Amino acid sequence: MATPTLSRTATVPLAIVATFTVFYVLWVGKPLLVPLAIAVLIWYMINALANLYTRVIFRKSANWMALTLALLTIAVGAVVVVEIIQNNIADVKQAAPGYKADLDQWLVRIYDMLGIKSLPTLSQFMASVDIGPIVASFAGALTGILGDLALIVVYVGFLLFEQKTFSNKLANMFPDPAKRKQVEELIDNIQLQIQTYIRIKTLVSVFTGLVGYIVLTLVGVDFASFWAFAIFLLNYIPIVGSAVATIFPALLTLIQFDTFAPFLIVGIGLTSAQFAVGNVIEPKLMGSSLNLSPLVVVLSLV
Repeated sequence: MATPTLSRTATVPLAIVATFTVFYVLWVGKPLLVPLAIAVLIWYMINALANLYTRVIFRKSANWMALTLALLTIAVGAVVVVEIIQNNIADVKQAAPGYKADLDQWLVRIYDMLGIKSLPTLSQFMASVDIGPIVASFAGALTGILGDLALIVVYVGFLLFEQKTFSNKLANMFPDPAKRKQVEELIDNIQLQIQTYIRIKTLVSVFTGLVGYIVLTLVGVDFASFWAFAIFLLNYIPIVGSAVATIFPALLTLIQFDTFAPFLIVGIGLTSAQFAVGNVIEPKLMGSSLNLSPLVVVLSLV
């Protein structure tokens, strides 16, 4: 008896429905799937660090020691990040009155250039703003971030716990040794590709942060180390992260100095670094390491 097959006219509508269903499920499940994706990324980073410590320090099978050291590294890194942010927030609070005065002067200059005499200053404008909804929105966003952080920690914990028994479950799922070997090779290849991507992304992010630090330090921009660290972190976010990492230091430069020259130097310097990394260096490294065309890498990142 012949197996019934779907005609072309029936296959196309089913494919469209399936596509929309997948996107709908992804959109509805975003609150759970986005933390899961971040957790998987952190899980890969922990395992990559553990493998590195095993090769460099222990030089033999010491999985639990290497994994513990990797977890401690991630934890110390998180504490350092929080400490850097807290210290810079305190410094910004101290420097805020000076920035406000500089911004008022810039507003006066702009009003004079435009021939405007009666527009409010920054202080008058801020006094008329109702900050209640702003504070409520910020509190809601902060609560959401903390909730996602707790969910990410739970996901990472389960992934680390389950990885010890993953090989046994794989053996039960694929009793045929030949098929199991194919699946294991496929999983190992996927892990290697992801770890390679993370390693290259970290390398180019460090390079971008160093270039940003050099440019900001030479110009004399306040909090150059903090902005360099922010550039390093934001570089992990394609397109949007690079734009934010360029705009905010440039705006601070515009407020801090009385002339446009430092603003132009910082803007051009950071933009050039981001362009070179995002469109030349990173695609070249990705293409060479992952055996992909640089054009394919650029299109995939977009």
